[in-house]
Amino acid sequence: MEKFETFTGTVCAVDRANIDTDALIPKEYLRSIKRTGFGHALFSDWRYNADGTDNSEFILNQPKTQGASILIGRNNLGCGSSREHAVWAVAQQGFKVVIAPTDGEIPAFADIFRNNCVKNGILTVQLSNEQVDQIFEMAMADTPLKATVNLEEQTLVIGDTRFAFEVDPAVKEKLLLGMDDISETLQHENDISAFESIHCVQLART
Repeated sequence: MEKFETFTGTVCAVDRANIDTDALIPKEYLRSIKRTGFGHALFSDWRYNADGTDNSEFILNQPKTQGASILIGRNNLGCGSSREHAVWAVAQQGFKVVIAPTDGEIPAFADIFRNNCVKNGILTVQLSNEQVDQIFEMAMADTPLKATVNLEEQTLVIGDTRFAFEVDPAVKEKLLLGMDDISETLQHENDISAFESIHCVQLART
């Protein structure tokens, strides 16, 4: 997994709440367990017309969002099933950050979706409803909306506006170091090898 570094990217604002994993990637794309080739399937039902051509009205197909790396939606993003394919599609489309709001009662993200994002190197940023409203208003312009994300400082900067966000320290460390679950486990490789050696000797004696 690549280390998360400070970057400036284009915002893609999908103004819908409760975007579930079936909307992120419909079930017909779940036949493969390979972790590649899912980017084109992201938002497939909204993104394409019935004949397979691009739906020009969908935000991801508009010129101002080409190459976007910051996805912003509304409350409860990633709800529904636990399919990790949804996060694979988000990542393979090129998104490094996903933003959603919480009002204290409705979560910004579904828990499984949030956890899967961390495992795939995607930063989830939780802001207030008012802050997200402000970003959506900025995104209404016909030109690309650029934002700078600094995980070390925990800031999102758009023009002269600076948004601070909280992040779990353990998640922050994993993203900054580029560690997935396997690489985190391998930090204890010597201890694991020592345990295996002792355990094998004990088994051989029984």
